[in-house]
Amino acid sequence: MLTRKQHKLLLFIDAHLKQTGFSPSFDEMKEAIGLKSKSGIHRLISGLEERGFLRRHHHRARALEVIQLPEMAPAPAAPSTNVVHADFSRPAAQTLKVPLYGRIAAGLPIEAMAETDSFLDVPLTLVGTGEYYALEVTGDSMIDAGIMDGDFVVIRRTESVENGQIVVALIDDNDVTLKRLRRKGNAIALEPANPNYETRIVPAERLKIQGKLAGLIRRYH
Repeated sequence: MLTRKQHKLLLFIDAHLKQTGFSPSFDEMKEAIGLKSKSGIHRLISGLEERGFLRRHHHRARALEVIQLPEMAPAPAAPSTNVVHADFSRPAAQTLKVPLYGRIAAGLPIEAMAETDSFLDVPLTLVGTGEYYALEVTGDSMIDAGIMDGDFVVIRRTESVENGQIVVALIDDNDVTLKRLRRKGNAIALEPANPNYETRIVPAERLKIQGKLAGLIRRYH
């Protein structure tokens, strides 16, 4: 039997994983549950882990896995496949070729994307309707969102994004960066997912959204 807050937190984590492919931050969990301290979230997560509903992957930053949902909750959807651990030594099957626009700094902006003749085979489970492209991540500013140096992020081209989504942002028609977006009046905050980096505030008119995160492919050497 779960407490009301454990039940609410578990469903929030499950929904967040299915939508983004990544675990929510402690601040996002605090806001969703209505708690004021991270210690309260830690206790709820520990309780869910002890009861076999949740698993923490301690070797990865902020990595949670939902093992099961309570019987009273709606049946879970198909497991999220937004993160793919790819074996690049095998031929790709059931894939879509998307343009690979080189490397993007997850720590500092880099030059805007250019045309490319490189492509990445992306599993069809990561994509739906729309147009997609891929970028290779450099840096560690998004590590707490599960995005690490050397990962490939799959981006869906769109200018329509919601607060809290991870986006590719083009600044001053010159620099591009991968960050979590928050609208603040007439400005936009580009938030890292690493306390060692600062949030960058950019006037809305200086920024264009190049797409939002659809999935991630990690290569193991």
